[in-house]
Amino acid sequence: MTTLPLLIDTHAHLDGDRFAEDLDEVLARAVQQGISHIISVGCDLNSSRAALDLALTHECISASVGVHPHDATDVDEACLRELKHLAASSPKVVAIGEIGLDYFRNHSPREVQQQVFRQQIALARELKLPIIVHDRDAHEDILKILREEQASEVGGVIHCFSGDIAMARQCIDLGFYISFPATITYPKNEELREVVRAIPIDHMLVETDCPYLSPQPLRGKRNEPSFVRHTAEMIAKVKGLTPMDVARITTRNAFDLFGVGQADQSAKIAYPIRDSLYLNITNQCTNACVFCAKFKDFVVKGHELKLDHEPNFDEVILAMGDIEPYREVVFCGYGEPLIRLDLVKEISRWLKSKGKKVRINTDGQASLLHGRNILPELEGLVDELSVSLNAPDAPTYQQICQSRFGEQSFEAVCNFLRAAPHHIPLVTASAVTYPGVDIDACRRLAQSLGVQFREREYNEVG
Repeated sequence: MTTLPLLIDTHAHLDGDRFAEDLDEVLARAVQQGISHIISVGCDLNSSRAALDLALTHECISASVGVHPHDATDVDEACLRELKHLAASSPKVVAIGEIGLDYFRNHSPREVQQQVFRQQIALARELKLPIIVHDRDAHEDILKILREEQASEVGGVIHCFSGDIAMARQCIDLGFYISFPATITYPKNEELREVVRAIPIDHMLVETDCPYLSPQPLRGKRNEPSFVRHTAEMIAKVKGLTPMDVARITTRNAFDLFGVGQADQSAKIAYPIRDSLYLNITNQCTNACVFCAKFKDFVVKGHELKLDHEPNFDEVILAMGDIEPYREVVFCGYGEPLIRLDLVKEISRWLKSKGKKVRINTDGQASLLHGRNILPELEGLVDELSVSLNAPDAPTYQQICQSRFGEQSFEAVCNFLRAAPHHIPLVTASAVTYPGVDIDACRRLAQSLGVQFREREYNEVG
């Protein structure tokens, strides 16, 4: 059994002649490389039927059904009825696709492509299935039709993404995922790697689009699902994450969108990201920030952090396991850790006895909450504080962070930051690039308080 991090190839074409002779060997290699699931994508009625047949005979395969824009002229009412029948015939059909627009080859007239795209979105909405979108040189019309046909009701993925950062963000705003194939491994494709760098990985999927688009080290060879690992490794390199992070996150994304694979819910208390181990010891918070992702779900970088109870010391130590591989241990999670000040001190004392660096991510209201200056109690136990400043003035802070303490909270955060360097070696104020926040003013305020400043990307958690 593989010990590699599990990945899902969300877009493959396994039904064609190029896999007819050795599909079992291809699937075996995928398993050996940690590919837990593959979506075989239909492009017309024949390939949709074949994709479903593969899904019904192989546990690791799911199917999508749809008609590619190249074949839009072949779509009539009978075709749409059969697509509907195929999609409704088995839960192994997880999407409508590959559908969309292709203005590069124009094998079908553009107006016909647009009509058929709209019809298949309507089918997806009727069946409550996500869509897999093909977009080549048709960015503006893709976005226009997705909006007009209310595709956000079912969501989906822009497969083999070829747009720019602005388009990617618009797609994400519509509730769509962005899927990257091995083209991001090509040396000349820096523009696409910039898209990877700019958008949150919580909205990314990985794919091969096999048998096409082999990764750079294997150019000229037939692509296959096991090669999706090259794409994941490039995303990890670009995003400053580990391959394990990318596998966990994109697998969770595929589970959320298509219902395939399995979401990892094992790390609610102690969860790794990069070379840090994070501790989620409470879901309580003194703020209700308007940008906080937990009001949508409790997932951070693929980890499910909704607690069923607040853990005690022994539970946290058990959840951490072997801490040797980690550069630091960070109190963070989906809540304000210093609400549980005594537990933070107890665990930090234990961590320092093991020689570990300790960091706390906090909203800076702990002294206000506990009615005393708590910073001396952290001295010698905590190496670094990261304090969420998020605004340059009290009204803006309360508007965005919605503290239970009202407008006095902003002054408390500033006082906390001003005093913290006397007790903690490294103190950083941060601000999220939420629309309307004056980041430069936040930076100037942090400097006046005598602490470092870090800008945090809006919609990028963890």
